[in-house]
Amino acid sequence: MFDAALRHVIDPPLNIAGSKIADLGISANTVTIVGFFIGAAAIPLIAFEYYWGALALILINRLFDGLDGAVARQSLLSDFGGYLDIVCDFIFYAGIVFSFALARPENAVPAAFLILSFIGTSSTFLAYAVMAEKNKITTDIRGIKSLYYLGGLAEGAETIFVFVLFCLAPDHFALIATVFGTMCWVTTATRIYAAKLSFGAKS
Repeated sequence: MFDAALRHVIDPPLNIAGSKIADLGISANTVTIVGFFIGAAAIPLIAFEYYWGALALILINRLFDGLDGAVARQSLLSDFGGYLDIVCDFIFYAGIVFSFALARPENAVPAAFLILSFIGTSSTFLAYAVMAEKNKITTDIRGIKSLYYLGGLAEGAETIFVFVLFCLAPDHFALIATVFGTMCWVTTATRIYAAKLSFGAKS
């Protein structure tokens, strides 16, 4: 919901940093992979309830997630780079939620519900991107990307905000996960409706 608006704030400093990183000969894919492993390191920390350390790694991961695109824009956006970025993001998102189930067994059901909700948002996001490419539909409202980014109530910014809340208030994980999971299903429904409007007449 806030991703498009945030682009105007975060893109300028990211582009400056991305230019400097590219000048060092570091590729965007390297930034993506390093950022992914930094984020993945938060999973065992959460599992053992070291929430502050995990929060730091989550935020660093998100910084790298912004930097990889900034580095790519200094050279050439590649299909594989966009693919790798999305795959790493989705595994990271699910892994963080899974780690809260590892930390406390009572979190298992709400964690499973939220991961199920992520399947709805991720599948509608990716399926729309495939159909958008097929129909030559493009947008740069979320910056220049390798694939079409369809928005919704629950996007990347909201997801990270929720992860921060998880780490700051782990005792309330179940409530936060249930509320955000419901927001994800609203997003899923609106994306299906958007796809119907965009592609339904072509079926």
